[in-house]
Amino acid sequence: MAKQKVVRELKPSLKTIHLWGIAVGLVISGEYFGWSYGWASAGTLGFLVTSLLIATMYTTFIFSYTELTTSIPHAGGPFAYARRAFGPTGGFIAGAATLIEFVFAPPAIALAIGAYLGVQFPGLDPKVAAVGAYLVFMTLNILGVQLAANFELFVTVLAIGELLVFMGVVSPGFSLANFTANGWAGGSELNHVAVMGILGAIPFAIWFFLAIEGAAMAAEEAEDPRRTIPKAYIGGILTLTALAIGVMIFAGGVGDWRQLANINDPLPQAMKAVVGENSGWMHMLVWIGLFGLIASFHGIIMGYSRQIFALSRAGYMPAVFARVHPRFKTPHLAIILGGIIGIAAIFSDEWIKLGGQTLTANIITMSVFGALVMYIMSMLSLFRLRSREPKLDRPFRAPVYPLFPAIALVIAVLALLTMAWLNQLVFGLFVAAMVAGYVYFLATKHLRDAAPQDDMLEGLGSEGELPLKPSLMPGKD
Repeated sequence: MAKQKVVRELKPSLKTIHLWGIAVGLVISGEYFGWSYGWASAGTLGFLVTSLLIATMYTTFIFSYTELTTSIPHAGGPFAYARRAFGPTGGFIAGAATLIEFVFAPPAIALAIGAYLGVQFPGLDPKVAAVGAYLVFMTLNILGVQLAANFELFVTVLAIGELLVFMGVVSPGFSLANFTANGWAGGSELNHVAVMGILGAIPFAIWFFLAIEGAAMAAEEAEDPRRTIPKAYIGGILTLTALAIGVMIFAGGVGDWRQLANINDPLPQAMKAVVGENSGWMHMLVWIGLFGLIASFHGIIMGYSRQIFALSRAGYMPAVFARVHPRFKTPHLAIILGGIIGIAAIFSDEWIKLGGQTLTANIITMSVFGALVMYIMSMLSLFRLRSREPKLDRPFRAPVYPLFPAIALVIAVLALLTMAWLNQLVFGLFVAAMVAGYVYFLATKHLRDAAPQDDMLEGLGSEGELPLKPSLMPGKD
C-alpha cells in the first residue's frame, strides 16, 4: 500500500522583508552580549582576528547555504538537505545537531534578558525573568506565524537602530589606544599565548552570527521562497557583519575593556563609562536594548519549533510534535517542548558550569558545537547533491563554486576540532547527547517507516530517477 503524502499545513505568508527580519533577528542578540567572553579569552586584538576569520566562514557559508534553501524549501532546513543527500542517518546527524544549536541558544539569551532587566531592577532574579520571557514568547509564537513575523521585524528594526545609537553616543569617548591596550591574550604581544586565546575565542565569535541559517526553517511559510530567501540571507549577513565589527570596536575603545569581559550586559556598561549611570541614554539603551535580545529569543523559538516539527513529521521524533494548532496553524506542541528543555537548562547550574566558565558561556559553547556540526553537514550535502542531482532545480547557485563552500567547510571543521580540544567537558556532553539521540534513532525505525512520504526528502539520480541504493530511500535505514 502506497504511503500517504506529506500535507504541508504551515501557512505560506512571509515576504522578503519578514525573512530578512527573521534572519537578522535570530542573530542580533549576539551583538548585545555573549561576544565579550571572547575578549576574556583573546583580548581585543586577538578577538578581532577571530571575528574576521569567522565572518569569512559565515559569508561563504551563507552564499553556499542559500543554494540548498532555495532548491529544497523545507521546514527542516539542514535536516532536509542532509536527509536528501545522505539518507536517514545523515538526516539524523544534521537534525540532531541543529536541534542542540537551537534549543540551547534561547536559555543563554533568556539569562541575558534577565541581566539587562537587572540593571533597571536590581532585586529581580535573572532566572525568574528568563522563565517569564519563555512563557511570553512561546505564547506569541503559538498565536500565528504572521503575527510572530511582524513582531520579529518590528523588534529587529528597533534593535538595529539602538546599536547605531550606541555607536553614536559612545563615539566621543572612543580611543584607539584603549582598544589596543593589552589587546592580545597575556599582554601586548602576539605570541603562543595569544594564538591560544584566538583559538579559544572561536565560540564567542560564532555567537556574533549563530542561527542566521534558521531563516531556512521558515521556507515552507515563505511566499516564493526561491526568490525571497536569497535576498533575505544576503542582506542579513551584510547587516550583521557591519554591526558586529562596529559594536565590538566602539565598545572596546571607551575605557578598560577588561571590565566588560565575562559579563552579560557589555553595552550598557560601556555606555555607562561615557555618559554616566543616570543618563537618559543609558536607560534608553537598557530598555531598547532588550529588543535585540527579544528579537533573537523570539526568532530562535520559531526556529527550534520548526526543526522539532519537521523531525517529528519525518518520524525522527514522536509524531505528536508534528501536530499543527487547528486555529493558528503553528506547531504548538513543538514550541512547548523546546521551552521545557530550555527552562530546565536555565536551572542546571551545577552540571552546566563546567571548566570554570559561567553558565551562559557553557550554554553558548554547547549551542556552537551543534551549529558547527550542522554547518559541516550542510556543506557536505551541497557537494553531494551537486554530484548526485545535477538536474535539481537550483534558482540560486553558490557563487565561486566549489571555492566558497570549501572555505566554509574547512573553517568549520578546524573550528570544531579546536573547540573540542579546548572545551573537552562541554564537548563530552555534546557527544553524549548525540549518542543518546542516535540510540533513539536506531530504536525507532518504525516511526520513519510509518511517516508520510515527503518528496522533498527523496533524492533523485543524475537522470532524474530515484536512486537505486536502498540506503538512500526514505525509511530504509
